[in-house]
Amino acid sequence: MNAQMVGAWAEVITAVVIAGSVVAGLIQLRHMRAGNELEGLLRLERDFRDPELQSALIYIQNRLPQRLEDPHYRRELETIGYIDPAAHPEMVVCNWLNKVGTLVKHGLVSEEPFMDIFARLIAYCWKEIAPAVAIMRRTRGEAQYHDLEFLAARAAAFLERNPRGTSPRSFARAPLADGWREADTDRATG
Repeated sequence: MNAQMVGAWAEVITAVVIAGSVVAGLIQLRHMRAGNELEGLLRLERDFRDPELQSALIYIQNRLPQRLEDPHYRRELETIGYIDPAAHPEMVVCNWLNKVGTLVKHGLVSEEPFMDIFARLIAYCWKEIAPAVAIMRRTRGEAQYHDLEFLAARAAAFLERNPRGTSPRSFARAPLADGWREADTDRATG
C-alpha cells in the first residue's frame, strides 16, 4: 500500500468520523430542544395553577361582564397608567396570556402542544376579556395586549382545525353514558 492510498483512506475515515460527530451533535441538539420545550410547557402549566391566576380566571367568568357596566370601572381601564390588579383581576389574566402569546409567537414554546392543553381556555378568556382590552386600547393604542390577541387567534384556528380534539384518528371513542341528561334538560326547560 503506498502513501497516497494510506492518505486517501485516512481522509475517508476522518470524513466519516466528522459526519458521525455532526449527526450525533444534531441528535443531541434535538433532544435538548425537546427537553427545553417540555420544561417550558410544564412551567406554564404550573404558572396556570397559581392561586392568583385561578382567582382572576374565576373573576372574569363570574364578575367581569357586570363590572364593565360600571362607568367608573371602565374609566379606570381607559386611563393611562398602572391598573391595580386588586381592583381589576382581569389584568392578571391579560398579563399572563400576553406573556404566553409572546413566547408562542417567537417559538420559545411549541404552539401545538400548548394549544392542545390551553386552546379552549384561551378562546374563552379572549371572549370575556376583549371588551376590557378594547377600552384600554382607546388611549393605549392597538398594540395593547397584541400578543394576547395573537394567542387568541391561534387558539381559534387550532380549535377550528381540531373540533373533536387531537386524539389520533385510529382512536375509537366509546359513547359516554349521561344518566342525568334528561333530568337536567327537563329542569332547564321547566
